[in-house]
Amino acid sequence: MDMIRVEALHKHFGGFHAVDGASLSIARGSITGLIGPNGAGKTTLFNVIAGVLPPTSGKVFMGTDDITGLPPHALFDKGLLRTFQIAHEFHTMTVRENLMMVPPRQSGENLWSAWFERGKVRLEEEEIRRRADEVLKFLTIDHIAEQKAGQISGGQKKLLELGRTMMTDAKVVFLDEVGAGVNRTLLNTIADAIVRLNQERGYTFVVIEHDMDFIGRICDPVICMAEGKVLAEGTLDEIKANEDVIEAYLGTGLKNKVVEQEEATL
Repeated sequence: MDMIRVEALHKHFGGFHAVDGASLSIARGSITGLIGPNGAGKTTLFNVIAGVLPPTSGKVFMGTDDITGLPPHALFDKGLLRTFQIAHEFHTMTVRENLMMVPPRQSGENLWSAWFERGKVRLEEEEIRRRADEVLKFLTIDHIAEQKAGQISGGQKKLLELGRTMMTDAKVVFLDEVGAGVNRTLLNTIADAIVRLNQERGYTFVVIEHDMDFIGRICDPVICMAEGKVLAEGTLDEIKANEDVIEAYLGTGLKNKVVEQEEATL
């Protein structure tokens, strides 16, 4: 069964059709790459699926459930999460505290429990702290647990965002340009974490990324968008060889870029 199915999705901003009849399926348990030039509609598609923006028309399904237009908090409860190109951390809180903020419906948020059930609140917080420490160790950033989140590097913030998904019962995670501004070493750490979460915990991922090496390493299949439409789907090698992609994606620029990347590996 598909984890996500999008049918004839449109998102218009006035006369501009950011998503223009896109249809696609995301297989359960896959790591799917979503590529395309700037302005192809990738991030807008993410935002509509994740409830950040309402669609103009079309349908989005999660399994058999119609989730079209549901707000982010309702999708969060269903296990659908979305990260952003620019990390959104609580910059004055520690890295550990950022993770501990994620689990919903904590007893300490209830005034009655905070006043009269302090033992229950304390035990729950200890369990959440233990879980947060396990996440930090999994992501190999336990050494920055006490640092303020606003003071860590861009790559570490991307790992922190990935860690937030691990503090919930995530089923499908949409990652928007997880490699943007990240050095190669941390990008490899992020890639390893995504693959492990997919293989060991069954996460389904959809990844927007311009780094074709990153896409090629972890993603199969790859979907290419252009001008708000789904242009092609297949392995990265199949996408590279697709004449429609070469023509519509970046003209001869994509072909030249592919040639340059291949030559660099020789």
